[in-house]
Amino acid sequence: MFLHKHPYEPFIQENTTKLIVGTLPPPRFSTGDLLEKDVDFCYGSYYNSLWLFIDEIHQLGLRYDNSQEAIDQRQAFLIEHQIGVCDIVASAEREKIDASDLGMTNIVLRDLVGYLKQYPHIDTLLFTGGNSKNGPEYFFRRHLRDYKLKLELVDNEVPRIHKFQIQNRTIKTVSLTSGSGAANISISRLPLYKQLKAKNPEFNTFDFRVMQYREFF
Repeated sequence: MFLHKHPYEPFIQENTTKLIVGTLPPPRFSTGDLLEKDVDFCYGSYYNSLWLFIDEIHQLGLRYDNSQEAIDQRQAFLIEHQIGVCDIVASAEREKIDASDLGMTNIVLRDLVGYLKQYPHIDTLLFTGGNSKNGPEYFFRRHLRDYKLKLELVDNEVPRIHKFQIQNRTIKTVSLTSGSGAANISISRLPLYKQLKAKNPEFNTFDFRVMQYREFF
């Protein structure tokens, strides 16, 4: 059994207003066996496209390698835009050493509500995935029950938007389409994607997510 511990502490500043919330990076980020194009930072897997989307939206010219400069570039962007990162899973066990959310067992969650109380400027949570089992929204709903809180639906269109109350303030949650390749099938089934693809045959799932993420990044 492999104990998969999150390799990074939450990246949050005093003035952070938005928080990116996922689950766990691939196990190689915990063992230090990075690939050539991986970045040793949150969402640094070259096969998770979050930073590719952000790079496309802002034309940052990011590096994709193991260098300190690549880390610095991403941290500078987050600080400038008042965005933090706090994945909800602290650790999990795996029988198979892979990045599958469904493969996680004996899951320990971070106290995300505690961080929201500690950083009062945060008003938006950006889930990098929806409410499917062991996804970030799924775990957050479970976490909220410990505080006798629950999400209230605001918009059921993808990306789904919810809200909840804490310390007399309203927090919005946005369930973005996952940046992993596995989400491409679900994107291809969306009516909006089909409509845009019909208008422009060159439109693809990467373009769709850039369009979706642009509003929130």
